[in-house]
Amino acid sequence: MALVDFLQQLEDLAVEAVTAFESATDADSLEAARVEFVGAKSGRLKAAQKGMGAVDKADRRAAGIQFNEIKTRIDAAIQAATERVASGGASAAGKPAEIFDPTLPGQRPRLGHLHPITQTIEELKDIMGRLGFSVADGPEIEDEHHNFEALNIPSDHPARDPLENFYIAAAQKSNGKPLLLRSQTSTVQIRVMENTPPPVRIISLGRVYRPDTADATHYPMFHQIEGLLIDKQVTMADLKSVLRLFATSYLGHDVHIRFRPSFFPFTEPSVEADMSWGDDWIEFGGAGMVDPNVLRAVGYDPEEVSGFAFGLGIERLCMRRHGVTDIREFYKNDVRFLHQF
Repeated sequence: MALVDFLQQLEDLAVEAVTAFESATDADSLEAARVEFVGAKSGRLKAAQKGMGAVDKADRRAAGIQFNEIKTRIDAAIQAATERVASGGASAAGKPAEIFDPTLPGQRPRLGHLHPITQTIEELKDIMGRLGFSVADGPEIEDEHHNFEALNIPSDHPARDPLENFYIAAAQKSNGKPLLLRSQTSTVQIRVMENTPPPVRIISLGRVYRPDTADATHYPMFHQIEGLLIDKQVTMADLKSVLRLFATSYLGHDVHIRFRPSFFPFTEPSVEADMSWGDDWIEFGGAGMVDPNVLRAVGYDPEEVSGFAFGLGIERLCMRRHGVTDIREFYKNDVRFLHQF
């Protein structure tokens, strides 16, 4: 046999043996590998040693030297595998073995949680639900009829200025009127009243959009909660009672609420609702008795029913509850801030 062929056989044997011993996971598999490769009678290493007789006499010294090196490699692999299996240390791929210890505490996975604004929305739903209001929803992309006209906002009103809204130039309705991102959740009230006879008692919560410059108390996208109650003999006293119950339920009984006369096209009379904030006051929404023109626009008879509506900023409620002084913190996605909630 040529020396080069014999040396290749030895190298192949060494690779197979080392792989087998590294793959041994327990005493049984280790013993099986030991018998196969270094068994005294039928081991493959023993057979390779006998095979040196077929090597040319001039090359036997070199073959013997290589055989001893291969035997040393295999012995080292056996020793390492024996120590590993005895200690339960490493697996076949040389990675730590997974040993289950039922006495050790489990590893709790890191879980996220709801955003503080979402938490606030869910709590507000619960509060108003206890006051008898059901939740209604509507689209964030609206037409001018539901966002303005049905709410008694005429075409020349400053609130309809393109600079005060996010109009969607590429989106046109079949009648040619442009669409826009809703500037208030009052649009949901119109949609509900168009399809629901009185009495109506709903709240709508969601995102609204106005091109305001972002500062500590303003943001071009924010959340509103709108409330609407339509029934017979509804008065301003009912509105004030609901808003006070709402505020104390969410902010606590130490919160102070005041109402200032104001003007909105869709309510008459109208008020601004302020809440105490340290040594000062901050507006958190507007409210009033639903204007008769709005009732007529949805097919209601203002001589038969009346109602009140209010719209409150959810971010400002959340800020007051948790002592947050800058609305922009809610949208920076800073985990250090959000983790506090």
